[in-house]
Amino acid sequence: MKIAVPKERAPGEHRVALVPDVIAKLIGGGHAITVERGAGAAAFYPDDAYAKAGAAIADGAAVYAGADVVARVAKPDDAEVAAIPAGATLVGLLAPLGDPRSVERYAQRGISALAMELIPRTTLAQAMDALSSQASIGGYKAVVLAAEALPKYFPMLTTAAGTVQPAKVLVIGAGVAGLQAIGTARRLGAIVTGYDARSAVKEQVQSLGAKFLEIAGVEATGQGGYARELTPEEIAIQRAAMVKAIGGSDVVITTAAVPGRKAPVLVTADAVAAMAPGSVIVDLAAETGGNCELTRAGQTIVSEGGVSIIGAVNLPATVPTHASQLYARNVQALLTYLYRDERLALDANDEIARGAVIVRAGEIVHEPTKSALAAPGGVV
Repeated sequence: MKIAVPKERAPGEHRVALVPDVIAKLIGGGHAITVERGAGAAAFYPDDAYAKAGAAIADGAAVYAGADVVARVAKPDDAEVAAIPAGATLVGLLAPLGDPRSVERYAQRGISALAMELIPRTTLAQAMDALSSQASIGGYKAVVLAAEALPKYFPMLTTAAGTVQPAKVLVIGAGVAGLQAIGTARRLGAIVTGYDARSAVKEQVQSLGAKFLEIAGVEATGQGGYARELTPEEIAIQRAAMVKAIGGSDVVITTAAVPGRKAPVLVTADAVAAMAPGSVIVDLAAETGGNCELTRAGQTIVSEGGVSIIGAVNLPATVPTHASQLYARNVQALLTYLYRDERLALDANDEIARGAVIVRAGEIVHEPTKSALAAPGGVV
């Protein structure tokens, strides 16, 4: 099959869907690949490297000519959708729950679409799990941002001038991003505490050398390993218990999210007020409303009490070389798995295809998206 790799045009998006070494493997498997000129430049993969890997280089919309598959990172805009050949399959981080109207546009164009973030988290699909590979990078970069913004050392240091106490870091949410943040903060020498409403992750947090914050009366283990949405009563208990833990921290990193929902507010204005001047909050849920009540997506603000609140947006794109490398391997694994009988098989009976396919041959098959489109205003 012929695979097209266009240049990403979303603001701040520096990743590329396929990197040269992965392209060489796909071409070795019998596929033809065309890459738009400059597609990998922002991730430091030059056109020459793609050409040496065997890819054809095309300018602009010519990259889509004859494509069976279009591999992207971010969802395309209307003009890019219009350039995709009818009958082709779009693969990317398409955010269907956040923008169901975009899914409708894929259907109108007569293409199929697979959302990488909807790949089920099963043993078989581990190599395809782009959500995890990118979240891990986000967790790492959140700690780097916090360390840069904090006017203190992370590690304990003993010097001739005296001993410097280590920073205290609280990581809220112990999914992939949270666990990576915990591990990175520990490697920098901080005293780290992890919190998650799912008690099942306690051992994972402790295995990284961090303490686990337990809040009685709150248990949110949901389907697929995700946290379920808490009840209003549980949220009240959680927020009250959080104020003390947050107030005693130099750094708070928040990663809590429920798929398809607004991020839960876990760090209230009162909790921010309890933190010492110079403290830092990095909110990885900023794009879906933020875990901190004061977060502004894409901005760093300073509270009246001198706390810096970083509304982190698309952190994986700020580490584009490795983020692209990992994402490309996810895409390769998915395409290799689905390629059968000289075509991409989007079989509804296959667990992975059933989970990831949102549009099949111009028909919307993702039930949450169909429900959102049917609701007043068509939003979730």
